[in-house]
Amino acid sequence: MLPYPGILPYGPAPAWCFPIFEFSMYLLLVLCLAYAVKQGMRDVLYLLGGLAFGLVLEYMEVMLKSYKYGQFTIMLGNAPHNIPFCIGVGWGIIMYTARLFSDRLGLTLLACAALDTLLAVNIDLSMDTVAYRLHMWHWDWTGTHLNPLTAQWFGIPYGNFIGWQTVVFCYSTFSRLFEQKVMKHQTGVFKFTLIALLTLLCSLFVLYTTQTYLFPFLQKHLGILGVHRFIGITVILILLIWAGWHKISVSAKKIPAVAWLVPAWFHFSFFSCFFIVGFYAENQWMTLAACINLLVGIAIHIMPVSFRGKAIRKTKYILNE
Repeated sequence: MLPYPGILPYGPAPAWCFPIFEFSMYLLLVLCLAYAVKQGMRDVLYLLGGLAFGLVLEYMEVMLKSYKYGQFTIMLGNAPHNIPFCIGVGWGIIMYTARLFSDRLGLTLLACAALDTLLAVNIDLSMDTVAYRLHMWHWDWTGTHLNPLTAQWFGIPYGNFIGWQTVVFCYSTFSRLFEQKVMKHQTGVFKFTLIALLTLLCSLFVLYTTQTYLFPFLQKHLGILGVHRFIGITVILILLIWAGWHKISVSAKKIPAVAWLVPAWFHFSFFSCFFIVGFYAENQWMTLAACINLLVGIAIHIMPVSFRGKAIRKTKYILNE
């Protein structure tokens, strides 16, 4: 019997999929935490705050019956509303390493938050189509008269990606605002603990209000659907990065290895699984989208660093003149 009868034609995932995904999340968390400890309490609490935020919002979404999780080793809560601990870990390490990457580029605050968001959504675009078909988590399309493999983004609601955009942008923006504008003269563990707590609460407030009031209003009264919102928000994020790039402050700090390792692992593991398990044979457009998304992921990690390197060399040349 299929794990979710009538939802997907695929049987249970290969036995190695869940353990590898879950163990890799914990290993990456240890590596991120080891690096964060060396950097100080700001990094530690940003990472752990992102983990806590991920768990809270996932519990909220499960309670609202947005989707349901498969069974992992460490589950929090009571079935059917339990959530995997490793999912919260995934949120934390993705948002933390995205910030490590954007911080080293010397962009403006909003440009950094926008880049963090694009980096995270790019990972999710690779991850969700595969994880959904492995029954790690799933959306129930029953009663919608839509094909669960082709509805919206190959079975993934556009609202899921909008959620990613909202969560990452808010968490990245609020944390930087509190650090740079509100509490810049305070120091110590209390400061960053309070920042993490305020960031989590403000981000949850924005997520709840947009999902409960704003987005339904836009759809009902203006006909703005999920796909329109997703594309529109993506365009705005790109414009924010473009605007912030022209105000770049050149920094010679190197991007730490962990900031490359986390996105590389997500992309490599899920892209490989896409072909190993045979999902590529299902839909040629999905296969094309997976390949393009991987190339985009490589580009948005390499191009900013390349441009920054040119800016640093140009600045050094001018100073030596």
